[in-house]
Amino acid sequence: MDQQTMMSAYGQQAPIARMSPHGNKICRVTMQQGQDLFAKQGSMIAYTGFINFMPYRESRGNRVRGRAAGEQLALMQCQGQGDLYLADYGADVVMLQLQGNGISVNGANILAFDATLTKSIGWVSGIANKFSGNGMTNIELAGHGWVAITTQGTPVVLNPSEQETCVDPDALVAWSTGLRIKSKRSARIGALVGRGTGEAMQVAFTGSGFVVVQPSEDSTDRFHIRG
Repeated sequence: MDQQTMMSAYGQQAPIARMSPHGNKICRVTMQQGQDLFAKQGSMIAYTGFINFMPYRESRGNRVRGRAAGEQLALMQCQGQGDLYLADYGADVVMLQLQGNGISVNGANILAFDATLTKSIGWVSGIANKFSGNGMTNIELAGHGWVAITTQGTPVVLNPSEQETCVDPDALVAWSTGLRIKSKRSARIGALVGRGTGEAMQVAFTGSGFVVVQPSEDSTDRFHIRG
């Protein structure tokens, strides 16, 4: 493969938005002065132009709340002008633009987000089953700006506006904050005597918005447990 062919196949492409994909696993961010970005520490794989990276330290109150909820993000603040390329160990990357709405996402799946967005720790209300008796939390991002999240494999984005949509909690990555959410249990007595299906619990969504599901059932809990 000569250089021209290689550049044609894998070279830089004209950006189509603030965040745009390069393949499935790289997020390209068009950086401009005054438009700072928060990104996962260590996620920069390349950049052009003049971009500075600074460790980001949250306020003491947010650090305390993050530790208590098990939602601590190791972020860096990115400033400058140029093209910034981000990735997370070969994970697939999904980008979306929030326009006054919000998204609830597991902290481990956050790759980057615009500094214009507000970040908070949100309670995952409506779920009391697998984690009965405990409070569950997620990271909520809201406002106007771009978000990049990671998934293990190409995800499916589901629309629960027309009918209830049920998801395996171990494959659940993110959802619109305006959705109604509840837990469902499908286990019957057979599961109690060793004839289970492995699908005893689901998370059910209804309402206007979307749900992001990855093609991998993470063995770790998708929700952090407090209590």
